[in-house]
Amino acid sequence: MISRESVYHRPKDNYAYACTKQQVHIRIRTKKNNIDTVKLIYGDPYEWEQGNWIRHEKAIRKKGSDALFDYWQTEIVPPNRRLRYGFLLKDQQECVFFGEKGFFDEVLNDPAYYFCFPFLNPADIFTPPEWVKNTVWYQIFPERFANGNPVNDPEGTLPWGSTDPTPENFFGGDLQGIIQRLDHLQDLGISGIYLTPIFKAHSNHKYDTIDYMEIDPQFGDRDTLHRLISACHDRGIKVMLDAVFNHSGYYFEPFQDVLKNGERSRYKDWFHIREFPLQFEPRPNYDTFAFVHSMPKLNTENPEVKEYLLEVGRYWVREFDIDGWRLDVANEVDHTFWRNFRKEVKAINPDLYILGEIWHDSMPWLRGDQFDGVMNYPFATNMINLFAKGNLTPKQFAAEMNAVLFMYPDHVNQVLFNLVGSHDTPRILTECSENAEKVKQIYTLMMTFIGTPCIYYGDEFGMTGGQDPGCRKCMVWDQEKQNYELFTHIQHLIALRKKYPVLANEGDLSFIESDSEETKWVAYTRKNKADHILVVINTSEERTEFKLPPEFKKSTLTDLLTGRLITSRLDTINLNGLESLILK
Repeated sequence: MISRESVYHRPKDNYAYACTKQQVHIRIRTKKNNIDTVKLIYGDPYEWEQGNWIRHEKAIRKKGSDALFDYWQTEIVPPNRRLRYGFLLKDQQECVFFGEKGFFDEVLNDPAYYFCFPFLNPADIFTPPEWVKNTVWYQIFPERFANGNPVNDPEGTLPWGSTDPTPENFFGGDLQGIIQRLDHLQDLGISGIYLTPIFKAHSNHKYDTIDYMEIDPQFGDRDTLHRLISACHDRGIKVMLDAVFNHSGYYFEPFQDVLKNGERSRYKDWFHIREFPLQFEPRPNYDTFAFVHSMPKLNTENPEVKEYLLEVGRYWVREFDIDGWRLDVANEVDHTFWRNFRKEVKAINPDLYILGEIWHDSMPWLRGDQFDGVMNYPFATNMINLFAKGNLTPKQFAAEMNAVLFMYPDHVNQVLFNLVGSHDTPRILTECSENAEKVKQIYTLMMTFIGTPCIYYGDEFGMTGGQDPGCRKCMVWDQEKQNYELFTHIQHLIALRKKYPVLANEGDLSFIESDSEETKWVAYTRKNKADHILVVINTSEERTEFKLPPEFKKSTLTDLLTGRLITSRLDTINLNGLESLILK
């Protein structure tokens, strides 16, 4: 019997959305392995003939499954850009019609009972910058990447890498150091740099802004930033800056004025202050980032604050031609501010990438009126739980990754910022108990997956480090301390991603579902009109057998990782422990 309580659809967001000016994607969710076929019944609500509504049928394919549900998806051209639609669900025992008003035993002739996609308005189409889909990012923590100009070192700067990082110490990394190391990034294949904050701040991490309109003197000046961006653009590398609009720093001038003048301060409404005088302990009596008293939350509903921050957003785009903004603690800022922010910065550069730091389901921010993408931490969690911690079986991992993919429309997934480590998380090699072969597998998957991948500085050389501040060590430039084999593996994967667009965002991704929880492999296909590629990863240290999909059987396959030919006369292939294959 059809499990009616498990059937879900809403005519918006990730279940019904315009993907082009002509086409709409329609999805429906059903209980896993409960439905045999789904058909879309649709038509223009105003098209009638002799008292009958003119409707059409189209089969919907099952696109993937998670642990509990199947997801079905089709692409449709709405008649006259208007659409009423419902679903015909069949199993071995019954056939039911599902529309906006519930379930019925037969297909109805009245479009009022159907879901409604009123009109395909081009203005409603989610249109992120096209270039992001083909970008491989590299995140730099400027204080720890390279010291190119010792003259601007802050007082007390330590020799490079001479000790472990702490929340307070400085090593002199700066923008000139990045300029001097661009050859390394270009050699790796990087096409986008994400810099954590470079604006004037008290800390080494710079998330406690003092002045949003000034570059921190320890990093350089405006001329240095101009030269960095120009040098990057000459190499085809985009540059994304980090903005902290949720909160300021303790030494931000308006907050200092509040500390000095209390309730008489003209800036008192720039913050969320519950009472005066201000208190820091045991918890601040004003809103902050977490409970950190030195990071007071900004009141982005205040017109003066709003205009000040919008000008910050405009200024660095207008004057420095940056390619993106990464927005810190983006989910705690009001939606109205972000809608205004998008309008203002996109008016200067329509191709600007707006990336929000959100760690959870982010659909409310991804409707085309706020962000282009978010940092895909659910992706990172699944990767670490499978490869590093062993908390997921490969079968469970495939289900969890499908759940992530179906959280958003397809064209949102293509520009999600995929990562496995950042300045806020332990190093990926440390997560993997310093097993570099597991890290290779992680990058094999990330570089052949939908989205826009990011490498955290130094991970390409196998740097280690625990939770912040351990993950913020000085970049290792000593070649004898670099894992060059890991570097060349990632370099090769990036080259493959560029050579075969199907491995990036120009093709469908379908996981191959295992019948057993004991299965040791993860496998999926990437397919477009030009190429059909199979990725198989043996996550265990033991040899395992993999049954080839029908279209890959009894044919000569090329492993794109090694270049070797695999002639499969049987239905299966064997993989060694921790071996990965990319078969074309």
